[in-house]
Amino acid sequence: MLARPFVIAVGILAGVTTSQLPEFAQQYRQRLGGAIDALQQVMAVTAEDAARNGLDVDGALARLKRNSDPLVAAQGHSLEDMRERLADMRAERDAYDQSDQFGRILLFLTTSDADVVRGTYQDFEPAVPATAEGIVTALVGGLAGVGLLRLIGAFLRGLWRVLVPRPR
Repeated sequence: MLARPFVIAVGILAGVTTSQLPEFAQQYRQRLGGAIDALQQVMAVTAEDAARNGLDVDGALARLKRNSDPLVAAQGHSLEDMRERLADMRAERDAYDQSDQFGRILLFLTTSDADVVRGTYQDFEPAVPATAEGIVTALVGGLAGVGLLRLIGAFLRGLWRVLVPRPR
């Protein structure tokens, strides 16, 4: 029968697919670190410029945002947004640093930065799961795929019995 090979194939495909989650999360964390480095450089330049003009960063941002030139005011708002994003990213990185392997996957699924996820997805390179989390996610994904297929099959069989009654 074709059903058993199909179920096995779905299980393998689901397992291989879900085994990539830890690798994707790893590449995400690397990209997050790069984004933090870039934003830190922007904020360091802002702090240097502010200090040269006798201000701290808060004072410099306030001055920029109050400027009558709309471009300068917009730059002030953008820098403030960058500073907030940098703080959020640092907090996320710190949470990753304090988590175990499976905790990092959960954090990734619940707290990741959408722009960094998009960039990670565009550059993602699949890898063979050689970690415990990769193997476990492959097994869970494979079992979930087979389980879902069985649920769909049971539903369709039940529906078939209701719609096409057996002759008596």
